[in-house]
Amino acid sequence: MAVITLTRFSRLSAGRCLTRNSARNIPWTVGHGSRQAAGQIAGTLSSTKISSRHVSGTAGASTASTTWIDRLPPKIRPYLYLTRIDKPIGTLLLFYPCAWSITMASYALEAPLTVPLTYLGLFGLGAMVMRGAGCTINDMWDKDLDKAVERTLSRPLARGDINQRQALAFLAGQLTVGLGVLLHLNWYSILLGASSLSLVTVYPLMKRITYWPQAVLGLTFNWGALLGWSAVAGAVNWSVCLPLYAGGVCWTLVYDSIYAHQDKLDDINVGIHSTALLFGEQTRPILGALSVSTVSLIGLAGMLNAHGAPFYLGLGLGAAQLARVLWKTDFESRPSCWQGFVGCGWSGFWIWMGALGDYAVLISGLT
Repeated sequence: MAVITLTRFSRLSAGRCLTRNSARNIPWTVGHGSRQAAGQIAGTLSSTKISSRHVSGTAGASTASTTWIDRLPPKIRPYLYLTRIDKPIGTLLLFYPCAWSITMASYALEAPLTVPLTYLGLFGLGAMVMRGAGCTINDMWDKDLDKAVERTLSRPLARGDINQRQALAFLAGQLTVGLGVLLHLNWYSILLGASSLSLVTVYPLMKRITYWPQAVLGLTFNWGALLGWSAVAGAVNWSVCLPLYAGGVCWTLVYDSIYAHQDKLDDINVGIHSTALLFGEQTRPILGALSVSTVSLIGLAGMLNAHGAPFYLGLGLGAAQLARVLWKTDFESRPSCWQGFVGCGWSGFWIWMGALGDYAVLISGLT
């Protein structure tokens, strides 16, 4: 289940700093206004900061908010903060495409309840463990760069709470548990999961060379839309899973672009690329179009899988949640962007509830 092996590896290109003049070369919008928008953001670098910083919270950090991890023994706190286990949204965003696919496959095959329960449990555990492993890999790559970004400077490796060797040993343990989950799947699924490793490999480089790293993240983070079906059915139904996968990629572009707006000023300083910088002042309409694409493609997958009213009810609630997020999010406010990012997760939840509702109706009719 190599899809579960990626969270955000993020910013590799430490040390390169853009000046105000070079910031004007950022392609903020497609077609017009790029110089004006880039000039605006460059002008704010010396006078404005995104309001109300959001700190990830490492043990002992004076600026970190207290979490349940702080009540645990000091020696294990840095490792738990390294996994972001106190912020479950990353695990959920990785899990939901798997859950959509598992539930839709169980519906299509009229599988007994034990089948989706088994695979939802396996993929849920795998998502939690391997999302944490991805965070460990991310912070090992970005230890020095995290020190230069306001939101990430209190992460355990950046603060020196643990060293690279300790992080590597911890990562080995995480990957061992992940392998144990993977080996519970059929061989088709094991090979399918392994085939995503090329995406996992190239993603960390994308922030250096393109303003579309969020697209590559989407290709990788939604691999579960393919893998979940193959785990249940033994093979992928491509006619259903491809639009489901494409809809998930569009969904990732929405939530990760919102996420990237948190760090856009720091990203300009260190030379990191993102769709937040690319879209600029056109972020809201572009993410609106991507949200429409998300709902349309997932709806197409539902139609091809012969889903009923509960599925479309859930999809409608997911669409309403995306619209709410885009209406309310202030892309110049870090707390607002974080809330919008988390809010996008609820859209994935409602889509899953729709598929689950359809499956529940089916199972009740069979008993």
